[in-house]
Amino acid sequence: MPIRTVFLFDLDGTLVDSVYQHVLAWMEALDSEGLDLSVWRIHRKIGMSGGLFTDQLLRETGIEITPELLERLRQRHYEAYRRYVVHVKPLPGARELLDSLTAQNIPWAIATSGRMEGAAPNLEVLGVDPSKIPVVTRDQVRYAKPDPDLFLTAAERLGEPIENAVVVGDSIWDMLASRRCRALGVGLLSGGYGQDELERSGAVRVYEDPRDLLKHLDEVGGRR
Repeated sequence: MPIRTVFLFDLDGTLVDSVYQHVLAWMEALDSEGLDLSVWRIHRKIGMSGGLFTDQLLRETGIEITPELLERLRQRHYEAYRRYVVHVKPLPGARELLDSLTAQNIPWAIATSGRMEGAAPNLEVLGVDPSKIPVVTRDQVRYAKPDPDLFLTAAERLGEPIENAVVVGDSIWDMLASRRCRALGVGLLSGGYGQDELERSGAVRVYEDPRDLLKHLDEVGGRR
């Protein structure tokens, strides 16, 4: 019986051009609490779980991160991002890629470390209806990336074993999570990570953006 390939997509930096809006929103939230963290350090944390983000923040600032502070940061990030989201657009080829998979009856889902409150405007920009397409967010799993829970849950909702899945993401956290759940990791450069970083983290192929992936879909198990 032939293997039925499914695609599991990260959202920010993979399908929508939103990474740097998130960076600016986190910078604004951190500044509001007097936490000084360079922009490049914030960028390196986009895509990881909130708990891991907090642990690294503690190590780099020496500030005790209380649950109250964490909640204030999360809320201020959300409020700031809502202002920046007007500048977010689908990445080149993102809609065409998803439409192509749908036309070929290749199942796909979205798995993001963001909560639904933050993911909702990005899904709207992308034209994805969560009532029709499986969307797994941080709210729905115990652990986010680099743990594999998001991708495991997304594959389960598609009714396929995770070993049949192609995980498409833009960060090392996506690739580490895909490796841990035995999926095929495919990296995109559209989130700001380099090809060597993505490959070292487990990407078997790296493409520029969704448009470039669409051109080479057959290389990762998608039949055009």
